[in-house]
Amino acid sequence: MPGPDGRARLGQILRFCLVGAVNTATFYGCYRLLLPALPYFAAYTLAFLLSMTGSFLMNTYFTYRTRPTWQKFALFPLTNATNYVVQSAGLFALVDWVGMSNKAAPLPAAALAIPFTYVLTRRILVAPRKDPSPGPPPGPPGADPADDADDAAADDPAETA
Repeated sequence: MPGPDGRARLGQILRFCLVGAVNTATFYGCYRLLLPALPYFAAYTLAFLLSMTGSFLMNTYFTYRTRPTWQKFALFPLTNATNYVVQSAGLFALVDWVGMSNKAAPLPAAALAIPFTYVLTRRILVAPRKDPSPGPPPGPPGADPADDADDAAADDPAETA
């Protein structure tokens, strides 16, 4: 059974997948609502931007339980770019190399992108944790701790006898 950190991480991953499903539905719903009023590419672009903003807010508040900032918001599109690149590479590989149907291949390609997108999203939205036990302070530059042990042994009369 995973420890508290493992359970917390698993919860984050499950929330991330849930946000992804909600975001996909939001995107498609917005696209379909905008389509009668706008050219298809304008509807696509506006729906994409709206769903990306929603995804940012859902991931900050729900998935990672962190505070949104303008800096995080500015970096967040990198997650979508990564998702696009990984999905595109997966789609190409599945269709051209594996011979999978181009109708079915986008789904496993999207699943392949989830871990990459999760890691990058977490890195952007969650501040790194401070290590509570940093260890001994480093010695002077170029010092080797093994040399200190050898020096201590040479100074110990019991070691030389």
